[in-house]
Amino acid sequence: MIWFQLLMFLLVAAGGTGTVLTRDPKKQVIVLSFYGMLLSILFLALQAPDVALSELAVGAVALPLMLLVAIANVRKKLHK
Repeated sequence: MIWFQLLMFLLVAAGGTGTVLTRDPKKQVIVLSFYGMLLSILFLALQAPDVALSELAVGAVALPLMLLVAIANVRKKLHK
């Protein structure tokens, strides 16, 4: 099981780096959502299912959705 935790730590580190290095805001939100899913899997591997469910709801669904709505509103106001 320790090998799976180490793998998840490496994937989470890569996901965070990928989120920071992505320049297009829409693509960055998608990578951020993937990063939230990776964190959820890591929390499951660390035997924290309650934290994993919270992270899945917030980090992989709610936050990316709010960011996409905000990006759409800003672009709509810029094109007026």
